[in-house]
Amino acid sequence: MKVDLQNRVALVTGAARGIGQAIADLLADNGARVYYSDVDGAEVRRAAARKTGSIAVDMDVCDEQQVQGVVDRIVGEQGHLDILINNAGVNTMQHRVPIDQFPLDEWERIVRIDLTGLYIVSRIVAGRMRARKWGRIVNISSVVGLVPLRLQCAFAAAKAGVVNLTKAMALELGMDGITANVVAPGSILTEGTKKLFYGDDGMFHQSVQQLLAHVPPGRPGTVEEIAYAVLFLTAPEASYVNGAVLAVDGGWTAGYAREF
Repeated sequence: MKVDLQNRVALVTGAARGIGQAIADLLADNGARVYYSDVDGAEVRRAAARKTGSIAVDMDVCDEQQVQGVVDRIVGEQGHLDILINNAGVNTMQHRVPIDQFPLDEWERIVRIDLTGLYIVSRIVAGRMRARKWGRIVNISSVVGLVPLRLQCAFAAAKAGVVNLTKAMALELGMDGITANVVAPGSILTEGTKKLFYGDDGMFHQSVQQLLAHVPPGRPGTVEEIAYAVLFLTAPEASYVNGAVLAVDGGWTAGYAREF
């Protein structure tokens, strides 16, 4: 799939690796001038260096002053910022426990990065887009934000918040030519999910087939499959898609995939 993103400028958060890097790469391959951002400066510079004309920036989505500086820099260098992909996010590895055992500091860390950080970046970028009467905002949620899983209360709450925050943004910004949509990935093969499920030494490797039994194709998705969904939502032709939630999950949330 090819989309004409010539003369478009994009900012992708959490672009050092995984889904974020795949999205940033695909936007660059389709003509956008892409700013790869991440808290991991060394890795994001490595990622951006692979694509001619792309630029790496250190950015913590929770640091309002730093985000403002990055956005000001992009607009100063390019004159505009057209596409925002809010991908930066975290989950918990060790605290897979019920809510009565879930640590408050871990709750606050996840919600601050996954939801408040997305709000901070969106708030700052939206003003720039409004001035030009054009923009594409794509927020990365999760199937866990649509159908919660056990032992992930903070992640489920934050990603559900992303869904309704995006819908609110769609209502508020749509009259200014800006669309805001959600992509909700299912179980995707990344370094993180290898540590949990898909690596031979993954924490829950023994139960991975039980997880995949809920997914009709019987496999995890790829980062490229998420990136292509995002690419569609950034396209000029997607101008009437606003406030949508696109689950890219192999059918996970469509219903039960096995008989009882």
